[in-house]
Amino acid sequence: MRTASRLLALACLVPLAALAQGKVVKIGVMNDMSGPYADLSGQGSVVAAKMAAEEFGNKVAGMPIEVVSADHQNKPDIALSIATKWFDVDGVDVIVDVPNSGCALAVAKVTADKNKVFIDSGAATVKLTGEKCTPNTAHWTYDTWALANGTGKAVVTKAGGDTWFFLTADYEFGKQLEKDTRAVVEANGGKVLGSVLHPLNASDFSSFLLQAQSSKAKVIGLANAGGDTINSIKAASEFGIVQAGQKLAGLLVFITDVHALGLKAANGLQLTESFYWDHDDKTRAWSKKFAAKHNSRMPSMVQAGVYAGVLHYLKAVQALKSKDDGKAVVEKMKALPTDDPLFGKGTIRPDGRKLHPMYLYEVKKPSESKGPWDYYKLIHEIPADQAFRPLAQSDCPMPGVKK
Repeated sequence: MRTASRLLALACLVPLAALAQGKVVKIGVMNDMSGPYADLSGQGSVVAAKMAAEEFGNKVAGMPIEVVSADHQNKPDIALSIATKWFDVDGVDVIVDVPNSGCALAVAKVTADKNKVFIDSGAATVKLTGEKCTPNTAHWTYDTWALANGTGKAVVTKAGGDTWFFLTADYEFGKQLEKDTRAVVEANGGKVLGSVLHPLNASDFSSFLLQAQSSKAKVIGLANAGGDTINSIKAASEFGIVQAGQKLAGLLVFITDVHALGLKAANGLQLTESFYWDHDDKTRAWSKKFAAKHNSRMPSMVQAGVYAGVLHYLKAVQALKSKDDGKAVVEKMKALPTDDPLFGKGTIRPDGRKLHPMYLYEVKKPSESKGPWDYYKLIHEIPADQAFRPLAQSDCPMPGVKK
């Protein structure tokens, strides 16, 4: 009898625990906490998510907000395992950030299966709003199409870079970025002379750069990110590649990369970003608050996207007075115009693509910088309606995406 009573008591506690958990809005920040993308994402994205929650007083629609985090180690199977546990056991309602396109695609699928919410800021693949789109995903900060049509087009049409060789990270993101940039180069009269794949988090770029050097291409396109981009540029400098006349095109360069390289090594690099801390008074004010919470480091565009995405998610939950139906929350996010101090006013398209301007920057010379983190000068603003792949070209299969 005692055993039966204990089992009955435990059975009663389970729904009570689930009910209590259901009254919390739980945000899961999943990213690379220890590898090549830790600086541009990592703990800084956790800080950004918490700052968004603080905007609501850490409570929305009468429910307290909780932020949890995990390291996916850039492995899709680990990302899938974390997401499944978060949704099934830990009561997480929305997953944010997730750099690494393979990890992001895995998370997007399980999020749709569980009818939760996924707001991606860290990954670049256009598949999130293309062939792998779901009604539960919003893609916030940038993608490979935007990068290719920002940096790639500018280098070909304005800098005379009409022959290219690609140094490409060997996974979904790198291959997609090379594909999109290759299309832009060729559409604008350029020619691709070759490419080489390198593993994620490579330790030695010498053999890859020797192939790029021997191609005699005017431009070496770096279709990689984070630590791989930093190490590519350092190795190219050591090899004297730039000094010999070849130009490096960083197709995805973050301010954290420039900070790690220093202006002496990075000056003259052109890059495309959707956010720069020193853009205007609002971005400066927020970024200084962020830096005070994150070791005096200014935010990357990924971390800025986490803040803005979480803020808009919470606005949707507030409007619905509920967080239970993930698809309904994302529909409300699309219905509400976006407005935050970092990206300004914008919209989310039916395919889940968040629209805002992109900016082509050039890294300053050391003599041009006026202080810490003063790294960029604006070359060109790409309007929101031109920055991302047109909806008419989308291969997203969701109803209502195309007329």
